[in-house]
Amino acid sequence: MKRPAITDTTLRDAHQSLWATRMRSEDMVPILQHLDKVGYFSLEMWGGATFDVCIRYLNEDPWDRIRIIKKYVKQTPLQMLLRGQNIVGYTNYPDDVVVAFVDKAAECGIDIFRIFDALNDVRNLEVPVRAVKRTGKHVQACVVYTLSPVHTYEHYLETALRLQDMGADSICIKDMAGMISPYAAYELVSLFKEKLDIPIQLHTHYIGGMAIGACLKAVEAGVDVFDACSGPLAFGSSQPPVETLVRALQGTPWDTGLDLHHLFEISNYWEELRRRRGFERGVTRINDMKVFDHQVPGGMITNLVIQLEEQKALHRLNEVLEEIPRVREELGYPPLVTPTSQVVGTQAVLNVLLGERYKMVPQEVKDYVRGYYGRPPAPIKEEIKRLIIGDEEPITCRPADLLECRFEKMKEEIKDLAESDEDYITYALFPQIARKFFEYRKQLRTGEIQTVAEAQKEAPPAQEKGKKQQAATPVVKSKTQQASREDGEMNVEDVKEFIRLIHEMDVNELHIETGSMKVNIRKGVFQGSPVAFEGTAKSKPATECAPLSSSSAPEPAPASEQVPAKRAANLVEVVAPMVGTFYRAPAPDAPPFVEVGSKVQKGDTLCIIEAMKLMNEIEAECAGEVVEILVENAEPVEYGQVLFLIAPEK
Repeated sequence: MKRPAITDTTLRDAHQSLWATRMRSEDMVPILQHLDKVGYFSLEMWGGATFDVCIRYLNEDPWDRIRIIKKYVKQTPLQMLLRGQNIVGYTNYPDDVVVAFVDKAAECGIDIFRIFDALNDVRNLEVPVRAVKRTGKHVQACVVYTLSPVHTYEHYLETALRLQDMGADSICIKDMAGMISPYAAYELVSLFKEKLDIPIQLHTHYIGGMAIGACLKAVEAGVDVFDACSGPLAFGSSQPPVETLVRALQGTPWDTGLDLHHLFEISNYWEELRRRRGFERGVTRINDMKVFDHQVPGGMITNLVIQLEEQKALHRLNEVLEEIPRVREELGYPPLVTPTSQVVGTQAVLNVLLGERYKMVPQEVKDYVRGYYGRPPAPIKEEIKRLIIGDEEPITCRPADLLECRFEKMKEEIKDLAESDEDYITYALFPQIARKFFEYRKQLRTGEIQTVAEAQKEAPPAQEKGKKQQAATPVVKSKTQQASREDGEMNVEDVKEFIRLIHEMDVNELHIETGSMKVNIRKGVFQGSPVAFEGTAKSKPATECAPLSSSSAPEPAPASEQVPAKRAANLVEVVAPMVGTFYRAPAPDAPPFVEVGSKVQKGDTLCIIEAMKLMNEIEAECAGEVVEILVENAEPVEYGQVLFLIAPEK
C-alpha cells in the first residue's frame, strides 16, 4: 500500500489564514533547510494573497521571495496557488498577462502550480493550464468543494474528468471552508480514485473541527497527498497540524515515515516566531463552528470583523453572517473562495449597513452578474439580475475572450519605475499598488526615506538610561522634509508622512521628537493602518500668553454667519459609505471621473472606494455641479467622511 505524502502549507496558506499573510521572507529563511529535509511532497509558499500583501503591506518584492526560498530549498518542490484567469488578483486578466506570469514564476523556481477557478468554470483554467504545461512544470488542477443544491458528487466528478482531459497532472479537492466531513471525504476520494487516472490530493481547513478526521478518512480511501501545516500555525481557520496526522498514522499501513522529532524541532521555531511577532494561535470560535450554516471561511470572517470594526458596526456581524447565505443563493451559489467570497461578502455587508438590499452594488458584483467571472453554478435569480444590471444580457463566452491583450501597453505605462520584467508583471496585476511600491523602493534607494533599521544604525550611541530607551524606539526619517525645514518643527504634512510610512511598513509604533513636538503613532498588528495618534507639545512660558479679559473676548457672530457655508449655499455632501481607499479615476492612466466644475447627473460615478479588495463606485445622488473635492487620490477615507460637495440643480 502506497504511503500518503504531505504538502506543508506553513509558508503560504497557514499564515495567510491565521496571521493575515504577514510572515516576511526573513522569518522563513532560518528554517528553510530544515523543512527541505523533512521529506514533504511539496512546500506551498507562494501565490494566493502573498503576492498582494508583499507589495501592499510588507514592502517586499514577491518575486524575490521565490528566489530566496529556492536558494535554501534544494530537494522539495515549491508550490504556488494560482487563481486561474485571476492569477493572484481578484478579477480576470488578459491571456498575455496570464502567460507572462506563469512563465516568470516557473523561471523563478515554482515547480507545482495548484490552479483553481472559484466557480469551477473550467474555461477559466484553459490558458493557465496550457501555459504551465508548456513550461514543463506540474499542473495540479482543483475541484472547489462547497455545499449547495447544485454541488453534488456528480458535479465534482464531471469537473475533475474535464480537468484530467485538459492535461492536469493531479487533482486537488480544495475545501477552503472546512466543509468536507470525514465520510464525505472518504466517498469523494473513493469516487475520484475509481474514475480518474491521476493522483488525488486533499486540501481542507480546520474551521469546523473536522479536518483531522477528513484527512484520515481520505487516507483510508487512497488519497495520494494531503495538506497540513506546523502546529503553531494550525487549527482555527488554518490547516490541521502535521504532527498530529503523522502520529495518528504511525504503525498503520499508511505510515508517512516522517520523523516526528524533526517536525517538533521545526514547530519550536515557528512557536518562537509566533511569540516574538505577537501572532495569534489558531482557535476555533463559535462563529467558526457555525460555518456549516453560513459557509464563510475563517479568513473571510476575520476580514468581515475588521471591515465591520472600521465601520463601527461590529455588533452587526451576526446580521451579515445571516445575509451572506441569502446573497449567495440569489447569485447562483458561488463557492466562497477568492474572488467570489469578496463579491458575496462585500455585497452582504453593504446590504446590512445601508439598510436597503442592493442599494449599492460594487463593480465586481455587477461584473459577476454580467458573467465576467464565468458561469455561475446555478442561475442567478431574475429579479436580482434585473436589479443589478437591468435588461442587460450576461455574456456566455469565456470571459477572457473579451479582454484585449494589454501587457505591452502596461509596460510602457510603468517603464519610468520598472527595474525588471517581474516589475512589469506586478504592475499589470496591481497597477495602483505597484506604482506606490515602486515609488517607495525608489525613495529608499535614493535616500529620501529610511527604514527603521537604517535609522537605528545611524543613531548615535546613547549614554543615559532614558536615552537608551528612546534610541531603541523605531524612528523613520524623511530626508526631503528635513532638508526643506529649518525650524526643526513638524507640521501637519510631516505627520501625514509618518502615518503613511507606518501604514506601509511592518512597524507597530513610531516615536518622533523634534523641536517642541513629540508624536507617538501606533497601529494594530494586522490592520495595517494607524488606530491611535497622540501629539504632545512642550508648554510655553506663561508670560508668552496674553491674559484673557472680558474685553478681549470676540463678539458672538450673527446667527446667519454661524450657519456653515456649505449649508448656507445649500450644497449636498457626498460621504464615504465605508472605510477604504479613495480613487478619483478607474485606472492610473485614466482621467478622473469628475473635476471641480463638472456637471453630473444622478447616478453618475464620482469616484471609487476600494474596500475588501473590491472597487465600489460612489454615485451622485442628485444632479448638479461639483464645487469641491475634499480628498486626494489614493488617500484612505473613513466611514462618513465627506468626499465631495455638489451644488444641486434648482
